[in-house]
Amino acid sequence: MMTNQRSGCVMQPPAKLNLFLEILGKRPDAYHELVTLMVTVSIQDSLEFQSDELGQLIVVTRWVSGRRADFFSAVDRRLATTWRSEYQNPRADGAENLVVRALQLLRARSGTSAGARVHLIKRIPTQAGLGGASSDAAAVLLAANQVWQLGWTHQQLASLAAELGSDVPYFLCGGSAICRGRGERVEPAASYVGLPVVVVRPPRGLSTADVYRNCQVPPAPRGAPSIASGGVAARVVLAGSQLFNRLQPTAEHLCPELVRLSDAFQRTGCCGHQMTGSGSSYFGFCRHLRHARRVANQLRSRRLGEVFTATTRPRSGDPRSIDRRPTDRAASVEAAAAATAGSVRILDPHTYERENGR
Repeated sequence: MMTNQRSGCVMQPPAKLNLFLEILGKRPDAYHELVTLMVTVSIQDSLEFQSDELGQLIVVTRWVSGRRADFFSAVDRRLATTWRSEYQNPRADGAENLVVRALQLLRARSGTSAGARVHLIKRIPTQAGLGGASSDAAAVLLAANQVWQLGWTHQQLASLAAELGSDVPYFLCGGSAICRGRGERVEPAASYVGLPVVVVRPPRGLSTADVYRNCQVPPAPRGAPSIASGGVAARVVLAGSQLFNRLQPTAEHLCPELVRLSDAFQRTGCCGHQMTGSGSSYFGFCRHLRHARRVANQLRSRRLGEVFTATTRPRSGDPRSIDRRPTDRAASVEAAAAATAGSVRILDPHTYERENGR
Protein backbone atom coordinates (compact mmCIF):
# COMPACT_ATOMS: atom_id res chain seq x y z
CA MET A 1 0.00 0.00 0.00
CA MET A 2 1.34 3.39 -0.97
CA THR A 3 1.59 6.32 1.42
CA ASN A 4 0.78 9.90 0.51
CA GLN A 5 3.99 11.14 2.11
CA ARG A 6 6.96 11.40 -0.21
CA SER A 7 9.55 9.37 1.61
CA GLY A 8 12.82 7.71 0.81
CA CYS A 9 16.14 6.52 2.09
CA VAL A 10 19.79 6.60 1.15
CA MET A 11 21.97 3.49 1.42
CA GLN A 12 25.65 2.73 0.83
CA PRO A 13 25.92 -0.80 -0.62
CA PRO A 14 29.43 -2.12 0.18
CA ALA A 15 31.81 -4.34 -1.75
CA LYS A 16 32.97 -7.70 -0.37
CA LEU A 17 36.16 -9.71 -0.27
CA ASN A 18 36.48 -13.50 -0.13
CA LEU A 19 39.12 -14.40 2.45
CA PHE A 20 38.58 -18.10 1.87
CA LEU A 21 36.88 -19.87 -1.03
CA GLU A 22 36.85 -23.63 -1.58
CA ILE A 23 34.95 -25.66 -4.18
CA LEU A 24 33.35 -28.76 -2.67
CA GLY A 25 31.69 -30.21 -5.76
CA LYS A 26 29.40 -29.63 -8.70
CA ARG A 27 25.65 -29.51 -8.16
CA PRO A 28 22.90 -30.95 -10.36
CA ASP A 29 21.70 -27.40 -11.09
CA ALA A 30 25.12 -26.64 -12.71
CA TYR A 31 26.22 -24.43 -9.83
CA HIS A 32 29.17 -25.35 -7.62
CA GLU A 33 28.87 -26.31 -3.96
CA LEU A 34 31.26 -24.10 -2.05
CA VAL A 35 32.26 -22.72 1.31
CA THR A 36 33.55 -19.17 1.57
CA LEU A 37 34.41 -16.62 4.24
CA MET A 38 33.39 -13.14 3.13
CA VAL A 39 33.78 -9.68 4.64
CA THR A 40 32.38 -6.33 3.54
CA VAL A 41 34.75 -3.43 2.98
CA SER A 42 34.44 0.35 2.82
CA ILE A 43 34.37 0.52 -0.99
CA GLN A 44 30.74 1.33 -1.68
CA ASP A 45 28.10 2.52 -4.09
CA SER A 46 25.36 5.01 -3.18
CA LEU A 47 21.68 4.24 -3.67
CA GLU A 48 18.89 6.78 -3.22
CA PHE A 49 15.42 5.22 -3.07
CA GLN A 50 12.22 7.27 -3.25
CA SER A 51 8.63 6.19 -3.60
CA ASP A 52 6.91 7.04 -6.89
CA GLU A 53 3.28 8.12 -6.69
CA LEU A 54 2.55 6.94 -10.24
CA GLY A 55 3.52 3.34 -9.50
CA GLN A 56 6.45 3.39 -11.92
CA LEU A 57 9.89 1.91 -11.45
CA ILE A 58 12.49 4.43 -12.61
CA VAL A 59 16.18 3.58 -12.32
CA VAL A 60 19.07 5.93 -13.05
CA THR A 61 22.60 4.54 -12.95
CA ARG A 62 25.72 6.71 -13.02
CA TRP A 63 29.42 6.04 -12.65
CA VAL A 64 31.49 8.51 -10.68
CA SER A 65 33.61 11.01 -12.56
CA GLY A 66 36.82 9.81 -14.10
CA ARG A 67 36.04 6.09 -14.15
CA ARG A 68 37.15 4.34 -17.32
CA ALA A 69 34.40 2.53 -19.20
CA ASP A 70 36.73 -0.33 -20.20
CA PHE A 71 36.87 -1.34 -16.53
CA PHE A 72 33.24 -2.43 -16.73
CA SER A 73 31.29 -5.28 -18.29
CA ALA A 74 29.30 -4.81 -21.47
CA VAL A 75 26.01 -4.68 -19.54
CA ASP A 76 27.20 -2.04 -17.09
CA ARG A 77 28.99 -0.11 -19.82
CA ARG A 78 25.64 0.45 -21.54
CA LEU A 79 24.48 2.14 -18.33
CA ALA A 80 27.77 3.89 -17.62
CA THR A 81 28.38 7.60 -17.62
CA THR A 82 30.53 10.09 -15.77
CA TRP A 83 29.51 13.42 -14.37
CA ARG A 84 31.07 15.17 -17.38
CA SER A 85 30.45 12.89 -20.35
CA GLU A 86 27.50 11.96 -22.52
CA TYR A 87 25.31 8.99 -21.69
CA GLN A 88 26.47 6.16 -23.90
CA ASN A 89 23.33 4.17 -24.70
CA PRO A 90 19.83 4.86 -23.35
CA ARG A 91 18.46 1.52 -24.57
CA ALA A 92 19.75 -0.65 -21.74
CA ASP A 93 17.61 -3.71 -21.08
CA GLY A 94 16.01 -3.45 -17.64
CA ALA A 95 15.94 -7.24 -17.28
CA GLU A 96 19.76 -7.20 -17.23
CA ASN A 97 19.92 -4.78 -14.33
CA LEU A 98 19.86 -6.66 -11.02
CA VAL A 99 18.36 -3.68 -9.19
CA VAL A 100 15.42 -3.64 -11.60
CA ARG A 101 14.99 -7.40 -11.31
CA ALA A 102 14.97 -7.13 -7.52
CA LEU A 103 12.25 -4.47 -7.59
CA GLN A 104 10.17 -6.38 -10.10
CA LEU A 105 10.41 -9.61 -8.12
CA LEU A 106 9.57 -7.97 -4.80
CA ARG A 107 6.55 -6.22 -6.30
CA ALA A 108 5.31 -9.44 -7.87
CA ARG A 109 5.69 -11.52 -4.69
CA SER A 110 4.36 -8.88 -2.30
CA GLY A 111 1.42 -7.87 -4.49
CA THR A 112 2.14 -4.17 -4.04
CA SER A 113 1.61 -1.63 -6.79
CA ALA A 114 4.01 0.84 -5.21
CA GLY A 115 6.55 2.53 -7.44
CA ALA A 116 10.09 3.71 -6.94
CA ARG A 117 12.67 6.12 -8.28
CA VAL A 118 16.17 4.78 -7.72
CA HIS A 119 19.31 6.83 -8.28
CA LEU A 120 22.34 4.53 -8.17
CA ILE A 121 25.87 5.95 -8.14
CA LYS A 122 28.41 3.26 -8.97
CA ARG A 123 31.91 3.13 -7.51
CA ILE A 124 32.41 -0.63 -7.16
CA PRO A 125 33.99 -2.01 -10.36
CA THR A 126 32.24 -4.82 -12.23
CA GLN A 127 33.63 -8.22 -13.24
CA ALA A 128 35.90 -7.79 -10.26
CA GLY A 129 34.81 -10.35 -7.66
CA LEU A 130 33.63 -7.52 -5.39
CA GLY A 131 29.90 -8.26 -5.53
CA GLY A 132 28.78 -4.77 -6.49
CA ALA A 133 25.63 -5.76 -8.39
CA SER A 134 24.56 -8.20 -5.67
CA SER A 135 25.14 -5.58 -2.99
CA ASP A 136 23.03 -3.04 -4.91
CA ALA A 137 20.23 -5.60 -5.28
CA ALA A 138 20.25 -6.38 -1.55
CA ALA A 139 20.20 -2.65 -0.72
CA VAL A 140 17.22 -1.98 -2.95
CA LEU A 141 15.31 -4.90 -1.39
CA LEU A 142 15.92 -3.48 2.08
CA ALA A 143 15.02 0.05 0.98
CA ALA A 144 11.84 -1.03 -0.81
CA ASN A 145 10.73 -3.17 2.13
CA GLN A 146 11.10 -0.14 4.40
CA VAL A 147 9.74 2.65 2.21
CA TRP A 148 6.89 0.55 0.79
CA GLN A 149 6.10 -0.56 4.36
CA LEU A 150 5.86 -4.24 3.38
CA GLY A 151 6.97 -5.56 6.76
CA TRP A 152 8.83 -8.53 5.29
CA THR A 153 11.13 -10.43 7.64
CA HIS A 154 14.81 -11.00 7.00
CA GLN A 155 14.08 -14.64 6.13
CA GLN A 156 11.50 -13.64 3.55
CA LEU A 157 13.90 -11.17 1.96
CA ALA A 158 16.73 -13.72 2.05
CA SER A 159 14.61 -16.29 0.22
CA LEU A 160 13.80 -13.73 -2.47
CA ALA A 161 17.44 -12.61 -2.60
CA ALA A 162 18.61 -16.16 -3.30
CA GLU A 163 16.56 -16.15 -6.50
CA LEU A 164 18.42 -13.08 -7.70
CA GLY A 165 21.98 -14.30 -7.12
CA SER A 166 24.18 -16.38 -4.88
CA ASP A 167 25.75 -13.40 -3.07
CA VAL A 168 22.59 -11.31 -2.63
CA PRO A 169 21.45 -12.98 0.65
CA TYR A 170 24.86 -12.30 2.19
CA PHE A 171 24.63 -8.58 1.47
CA LEU A 172 21.35 -8.24 3.38
CA CYS A 173 23.53 -8.04 6.50
CA GLY A 174 27.10 -8.10 5.21
CA GLY A 175 29.91 -8.01 7.72
CA SER A 176 31.85 -11.23 8.29
CA ALA A 177 30.09 -14.45 7.34
CA ILE A 178 30.72 -18.01 6.22
CA CYS A 179 28.54 -18.84 3.23
CA ARG A 180 27.74 -22.34 2.01
CA GLY A 181 25.72 -24.04 -0.69
CA ARG A 182 26.16 -21.91 -3.80
CA GLY A 183 26.70 -19.02 -1.36
CA GLU A 184 23.10 -18.44 -0.29
CA ARG A 185 23.34 -20.12 3.15
CA VAL A 186 24.83 -17.43 5.40
CA GLU A 187 26.33 -17.99 8.87
CA PRO A 188 27.41 -14.72 10.54
CA ALA A 189 30.97 -14.67 11.85
CA ALA A 190 32.71 -12.18 14.11
CA SER A 191 35.99 -10.33 14.52
CA TYR A 192 36.91 -9.32 10.96
CA VAL A 193 36.22 -5.61 11.50
CA GLY A 194 38.53 -2.63 11.01
CA LEU A 195 41.30 -4.48 9.16
CA PRO A 196 43.16 -2.28 6.62
CA VAL A 197 43.26 -3.58 3.08
CA VAL A 198 44.39 -2.47 -0.38
CA VAL A 199 42.38 -3.64 -3.41
CA VAL A 200 43.46 -3.48 -7.06
CA ARG A 201 41.14 -4.06 -9.98
CA PRO A 202 43.25 -4.70 -13.11
CA PRO A 203 42.13 -3.25 -16.46
CA ARG A 204 40.79 -6.63 -17.52
CA GLY A 205 37.72 -8.12 -15.86
CA LEU A 206 36.68 -11.76 -15.57
CA SER A 207 33.37 -13.47 -16.18
CA THR A 208 32.22 -15.47 -13.14
CA ALA A 209 30.75 -18.14 -15.45
CA ASP A 210 34.04 -18.52 -17.35
CA VAL A 211 36.08 -18.95 -14.19
CA TYR A 212 33.76 -21.53 -12.63
CA ARG A 213 33.43 -23.38 -15.94
CA ASN A 214 37.18 -23.90 -16.09
CA CYS A 215 37.89 -24.64 -12.42
CA GLN A 216 38.57 -28.16 -11.14
CA VAL A 217 36.91 -29.69 -8.09
CA PRO A 218 39.70 -30.81 -5.72
CA PRO A 219 39.78 -34.45 -4.56
CA ALA A 220 40.22 -33.35 -0.93
CA PRO A 221 38.68 -29.90 -0.34
CA ARG A 222 39.94 -27.69 2.45
CA GLY A 223 37.80 -26.90 5.47
CA ALA A 224 36.73 -23.41 6.49
CA PRO A 225 39.36 -21.47 8.46
CA SER A 226 39.19 -20.63 12.14
CA ILE A 227 37.90 -17.15 12.99
CA ALA A 228 40.48 -14.53 13.87
CA SER A 229 40.47 -13.07 17.38
CA GLY A 230 42.42 -10.52 19.42
CA GLY A 231 43.37 -6.96 18.49
CA VAL A 232 43.65 -5.56 14.98
CA ALA A 233 47.36 -6.40 14.69
CA ALA A 234 46.79 -10.03 15.70
CA ARG A 235 43.68 -10.43 13.57
CA VAL A 236 45.23 -8.99 10.43
CA VAL A 237 48.21 -11.36 10.70
CA LEU A 238 45.97 -14.38 11.26
CA ALA A 239 43.56 -13.36 8.51
CA GLY A 240 46.46 -12.88 6.10
CA SER A 241 47.92 -16.28 6.91
CA GLN A 242 44.60 -18.05 6.25
CA LEU A 243 43.84 -16.59 2.84
CA PHE A 244 42.90 -19.17 0.22
CA ASN A 245 41.00 -19.07 -3.08
CA ARG A 246 40.56 -22.25 -5.12
CA LEU A 247 39.57 -20.17 -8.18
CA GLN A 248 42.79 -18.18 -8.36
CA PRO A 249 44.89 -20.60 -10.50
CA THR A 250 42.07 -20.79 -13.06
CA ALA A 251 41.65 -17.02 -13.05
CA GLU A 252 45.41 -16.48 -13.50
CA HIS A 253 45.28 -18.64 -16.61
CA LEU A 254 42.42 -16.54 -18.00
CA CYS A 255 43.86 -13.19 -16.83
CA PRO A 256 47.70 -13.13 -16.67
CA GLU A 257 47.58 -9.67 -15.09
CA LEU A 258 46.76 -11.45 -11.82
CA VAL A 259 50.24 -13.01 -11.79
CA ARG A 260 51.77 -9.55 -12.06
CA LEU A 261 49.55 -8.34 -9.23
CA SER A 262 50.59 -11.26 -7.05
CA ASP A 263 54.26 -10.49 -7.67
CA ALA A 264 53.70 -6.79 -6.94
CA PHE A 265 51.86 -7.46 -3.66
CA GLN A 266 54.61 -9.87 -2.61
CA ARG A 267 57.01 -6.92 -2.53
CA THR A 268 54.80 -4.69 -0.36
CA GLY A 269 55.13 -6.39 3.02
CA CYS A 270 51.42 -7.22 3.22
CA CYS A 271 50.38 -9.80 5.80
CA GLY A 272 48.70 -11.81 3.05
CA HIS A 273 47.28 -11.29 -0.43
CA GLN A 274 45.12 -13.05 -3.01
CA MET A 275 42.33 -12.66 -5.57
CA THR A 276 38.78 -12.13 -4.33
CA GLY A 277 35.86 -14.21 -5.59
CA SER A 278 36.15 -15.16 -9.25
CA GLY A 279 38.30 -12.09 -9.91
CA SER A 280 39.72 -10.07 -11.27
CA SER A 281 40.30 -7.87 -8.22
CA TYR A 282 43.26 -8.64 -6.00
CA PHE A 283 43.77 -7.52 -2.39
CA GLY A 284 46.27 -7.53 0.44
CA PHE A 285 45.94 -7.08 4.20
CA CYS A 286 48.14 -4.32 5.62
CA ARG A 287 49.58 -3.93 9.10
CA HIS A 288 47.96 -0.53 9.69
CA LEU A 289 46.43 2.35 7.75
CA ARG A 290 49.75 4.11 7.11
CA HIS A 291 51.08 0.88 5.65
CA ALA A 292 47.95 0.63 3.47
CA ARG A 293 48.51 4.14 2.11
CA ARG A 294 52.14 3.34 1.29
CA VAL A 295 51.16 0.10 -0.43
CA ALA A 296 48.45 1.85 -2.44
CA ASN A 297 50.87 4.55 -3.63
CA GLN A 298 53.43 1.95 -4.57
CA LEU A 299 50.91 -0.04 -6.62
CA ARG A 300 49.51 3.07 -8.30
CA SER A 301 53.00 4.00 -9.44
CA ARG A 302 53.21 0.66 -11.26
CA ARG A 303 49.94 1.30 -13.14
CA LEU A 304 48.57 -2.17 -12.48
CA GLY A 305 44.94 -1.09 -12.33
CA GLU A 306 42.51 0.86 -10.19
CA VAL A 307 43.68 0.99 -6.57
CA PHE A 308 41.49 1.32 -3.47
CA THR A 309 42.35 1.60 0.23
CA ALA A 310 39.65 0.33 2.57
CA THR A 311 38.87 -1.30 5.90
CA THR A 312 36.68 -4.28 6.69
CA ARG A 313 33.19 -3.35 7.91
CA PRO A 314 30.78 -4.66 10.57
CA ARG A 315 27.42 -6.20 9.83
CA SER A 316 24.89 -3.79 8.42
CA GLY A 317 21.72 -3.69 6.36
CA ASP A 318 19.29 -4.22 9.22
CA PRO A 319 16.11 -2.37 8.11
CA ARG A 320 16.12 -0.54 11.47
CA SER A 321 19.43 1.07 10.52
CA ILE A 322 18.17 2.55 7.25
CA ASP A 323 18.11 6.33 7.19
CA ARG A 324 14.43 6.69 6.36
CA ARG A 325 13.59 10.32 5.90
CA PRO A 326 11.00 12.52 4.23
CA THR A 327 12.47 14.29 1.23
CA ASP A 328 11.39 17.01 -1.14
CA ARG A 329 14.58 16.78 -3.16
CA ALA A 330 13.25 14.98 -6.20
CA ALA A 331 10.37 16.74 -7.86
CA SER A 332 7.52 14.79 -9.39
CA VAL A 333 8.03 12.97 -12.66
CA GLU A 334 4.93 14.16 -14.49
CA ALA A 335 6.88 13.96 -17.74
CA ALA A 336 6.95 10.20 -17.21
CA ALA A 337 3.19 9.91 -16.71
CA ALA A 338 2.68 8.82 -20.30
CA ALA A 339 4.50 5.59 -19.55
CA THR A 340 2.39 2.62 -18.58
CA ALA A 341 1.80 2.50 -14.82
CA GLY A 342 4.11 -0.05 -13.24
CA SER A 343 6.50 -0.16 -16.20
CA VAL A 344 10.26 0.04 -15.81
CA ARG A 345 12.25 2.94 -17.19
CA ILE A 346 16.03 3.14 -17.12
CA LEU A 347 16.80 6.78 -17.75
CA ASP A 348 19.97 8.40 -18.92
CA PRO A 349 21.13 11.04 -16.39
CA HIS A 350 20.31 13.98 -18.65
CA THR A 351 16.68 12.92 -19.02
CA TYR A 352 16.50 12.26 -15.29
CA GLU A 353 17.80 15.73 -14.45
CA ARG A 354 15.47 17.38 -16.96
CA GLU A 355 12.42 15.59 -15.56
CA ASN A 356 13.40 16.25 -11.94
CA GLY A 357 14.44 19.86 -12.32
CA ARG A 358 18.11 19.27 -11.47
